[in-house]
Amino acid sequence: MPAARSDLENRTAPVRARAENLPRFTVIFSKLLPVYSILRGRRGSDRHSPPAVLIFFTRMAPRKYLISRLHLGAGLTLMFGSVLAVPTLGTDSTVGAAHPSGSIQLDGRLDEAAWSDATVLELAQQSPQPHQPTPYKTEARIVIKGDDLNFGFSCTDPNPAKIAIHTMQRDGNTRGDDSISIVLDTYGDKRTGYFFQVNAAGARVDGLINGPDHPSFDWDGIWDARTARTKSGWSAEIVIPSRTLSFTPGLKSWGLNLERFIARDRITLRWVSATLDSFLYDLSRAGSLTGVEGLKQGLGIEVSPYAASRMKELFGKSARDWQGTGGLDVTWRMTPQLAVVFTANTDFAETEVDSRQINITRFPLFFPEKRGFFLEGANQFVFGLNLGDNFIPFFTRRVGLLEEQQVPIDAGIKINGRSGRWNLALLDVQTRETGTAPGVNLFASRVSYDLTNKFRVGTIVTNGEPSGLARNRLAGLDAVWRTSTFLGNKNLLIGGWTAASAGDLPSGQRSGWGFAADFPNDLLDCSSSVNEFGDALTPALGFLPRPGTRRYNFGCAYQPRPPKNSPFGWIRQEFFENFYTRVDDLKGVTQSWRYFMAPFNVRTESGEHLEFNWAPQYEFLPQPFEIAGVVIPTGVYRFTRWRIEAQSSEHRPLQAGSTTWFGEFYSGHLTQWENYIRWNSPNGQWLLGLTTENNFGRLKEGSFVQRLWQLQSAFAWSPNLVLTSFVQYDSESHNLGMNTRLRWTIRPGNDLFIVWNRAWQRLITSRDELSLVPDNELIAVKVRWTFRP
Repeated sequence: MPAARSDLENRTAPVRARAENLPRFTVIFSKLLPVYSILRGRRGSDRHSPPAVLIFFTRMAPRKYLISRLHLGAGLTLMFGSVLAVPTLGTDSTVGAAHPSGSIQLDGRLDEAAWSDATVLELAQQSPQPHQPTPYKTEARIVIKGDDLNFGFSCTDPNPAKIAIHTMQRDGNTRGDDSISIVLDTYGDKRTGYFFQVNAAGARVDGLINGPDHPSFDWDGIWDARTARTKSGWSAEIVIPSRTLSFTPGLKSWGLNLERFIARDRITLRWVSATLDSFLYDLSRAGSLTGVEGLKQGLGIEVSPYAASRMKELFGKSARDWQGTGGLDVTWRMTPQLAVVFTANTDFAETEVDSRQINITRFPLFFPEKRGFFLEGANQFVFGLNLGDNFIPFFTRRVGLLEEQQVPIDAGIKINGRSGRWNLALLDVQTRETGTAPGVNLFASRVSYDLTNKFRVGTIVTNGEPSGLARNRLAGLDAVWRTSTFLGNKNLLIGGWTAASAGDLPSGQRSGWGFAADFPNDLLDCSSSVNEFGDALTPALGFLPRPGTRRYNFGCAYQPRPPKNSPFGWIRQEFFENFYTRVDDLKGVTQSWRYFMAPFNVRTESGEHLEFNWAPQYEFLPQPFEIAGVVIPTGVYRFTRWRIEAQSSEHRPLQAGSTTWFGEFYSGHLTQWENYIRWNSPNGQWLLGLTTENNFGRLKEGSFVQRLWQLQSAFAWSPNLVLTSFVQYDSESHNLGMNTRLRWTIRPGNDLFIVWNRAWQRLITSRDELSLVPDNELIAVKVRWTFRP
C-alpha cells in the first residue's frame, strides 16, 4: 500500500452538447466529424487550420452556451497568443541507435557482441546535487534489431548487497527500489509519450505520458525485460517491440531520456536535463534518439481473444452456477499514429478490487479506474489543468458500471492516436440490457490541436446516461500552455476551460469554467486556480462532487535544501507549505474554506518523512448530513485540525508509518489514526502489509467509530508469476472481503488469471455475540492471448 503523503505530494502526485433537438443525421455526423478530421490528416494533416477545433465545438455545443462562453475562448486565444513566440528548449544530447548484425539473448547480461557496437551513454547525477560525481557509475546502450528497440544498462554499485528490492509485481510499488527508467517521445510533440521502468528484480512498470508531472501508470504495453546481478552491481536488458508503440512514421528522431534511481541514498542519475527543476516526464527537456526511421509496425493488426469460466454464488439466494464466456479485442493501426480497437463481449474478470475508503465528508468519494480496456489511451482524455477529481468531464467508471455493479458490454469501439498536430480519443460502447437497466449507447470524444509544442487547445464531448432513463450530453473547450524555459529554466503552466451540459437536467446554470496557473519547481512550488461549476452542470459520464459552487485555490511551498555542513545537514529537503481553498455558492455565499500550513515538513537524508500541520476550517451546512449514524445539523461551523505524521524510508525492508489528525470537528472533536506496517523479503519475493484507519468522533449529536483494516500479501516465483491477496474490512458495511489473484504471464501479451473473491457479512445478533456469515463468492479463470500477424 502506498504510504500516506503530504498535501503537497498529493497535489503534485496526481463536453457534452445539447443536440437532442437536432435531426438524427446531424447527431450522427457530429459523432463522425472527429474521425473524418483525422482521416483527412492522413493525406496532409498540416493543412488543417486551428479554427477547425472551434468549428467542431460549434457543431456540438448548444447555441446559448456558445454565445455566453465564446468570449472566454477568445480571451484564451489572445492571452496565449502573446506567448506563442517563446522558443522551445533545445538540447545537444543526441544518440544514434546501433544496428548490429549479431543477436541478443534477453537474459539481463550485456555480454553479446551486438552491445559492443552501440554508443555508450553515461548518466550524471540529477538529484540531490546535479552533476556532482557519485560512485554509482551508470552506462546505457541502445540497439535496434529488426523492429525491436533494445536498451541495455550497466549499473555499478559499491555495495551490491544493499541494492533495494521490494516487489516483483507488474506495476507494483517501486518507489523504494533501485530501478532504471526510460521515457520516449515517439510523436515528436515534446508532450505525449511512453514511460518504462524496471527494478533490480526485473519487475516492470509502464505508463502513458500526457504532461511533465505524472504519467498514467495503468497502461500495460507488450514488452519484456530481464535483470542480472554482477560483481560490480546489476545490469538490465529491455526489449520494446515497435508494434507496442504509436509513432510518427518517417520521423528521423524520437525524444529520449534515461534515469537511474539508487533507493538507499535517494540519488537520481539522468542522461539529459540533470537539474532539480526538471521532471523525467517533461519531454520538452528530452534528448534525441536517431536511427528509428526504419521501424515498422507490420500489418498493424493485433487480435486478443479471451476465454473465461466463472462460478458465482450468493449464499442464501442462489446456488453455485458455472458459466463459460469468450470475447475478443481487435486492434487495427490505421496509421502508425492512430489505432482503432474493437471489443466484443468485454470481460473484466482479472480486475483488482477497489481499495475501500472511509468518508467523513458530505460528498461522494473518488475511486480510480482499474479496468485495462479503459486505461489504454486514458491520458488522451485529460481535460483542463489541475482539475484533479473536482471535475472530470469523462470518467470511464461510468461505463460498464451502474451504482458500482457491473453492466455487461456487448461491443465497443475505441480510437486513440494522432495525425499531424491533431490528437484524438474516441470511445463508443453499447451496454447490454439487464434486469435493472436497459441497454444504452455511451459515447465520448476528445479532440485537441497543438498550435505549438507548448500550446494545445481541445474539445471534449460525451453523450449518454448510464441508467438509460434520461438524455444527457456535455461539451467543453480547454486550452493549456506549458513551458520549461520560463525565467530561463523554470516550469510554468497556464490553462483555462469551459463546459456545459444539455438534456434532461434540472433548472439552473448548466455551464462551468475555470482558469489555473502552476509553477512547479524545486525551490518554489506555487499554484492558483478558480473554477465555477453550475448547479445544473450534470456530467452523467463524468465526476463532479460539488456542483453549484465556485472554488478558489492558491498557495506556495518553499522547499529549500539545507547545506550539508549546517546544523540541519541531516535534512535532505524542507517543505514550508501554505495553501488556501475556498468554496462559494453561485451567489457568493461561502460554503467552505480551509487553510493548510506545514510549519515543519522534512525529508531526511536517509529518506524518513516527518511532518506537522495546522489546518483551520470553516463549513456552512445548508442541510444536515450523516456520518456513521450521527446526524450533523445545519449551521455554521468553525474548527481547527492538526496533523502529526511520521514515515520510515521506503527503501527499508521493514517500513512503518503513522498519521494522526486530531482537534475540533464540527460540534465536537475527531481523532483520525492511520497506521501501516510493511515487510518485504530482500529479493522482493514476499510482501506482507497491514494498513489500519480508525476514526473516533465525539460530537454533541453523538459519538461514532469508523474502522478500515486492510491486509495485503504477495508471493512471486518470478516477475511473470505472482500470487496476490487483499483482505479488507470496514465498519460501515460490516463486510469482510478477500480478493486473491494469480497472474501468470506466459509471455508478454499472453496471460492466465485465476481469481477468487469471497465475502463475509458481520452480523450482530446480540450485544455480546458477533458472527461472520458467508455472503458471496466468485471464482474466475481467464486466458488472454495476443496475435500480431
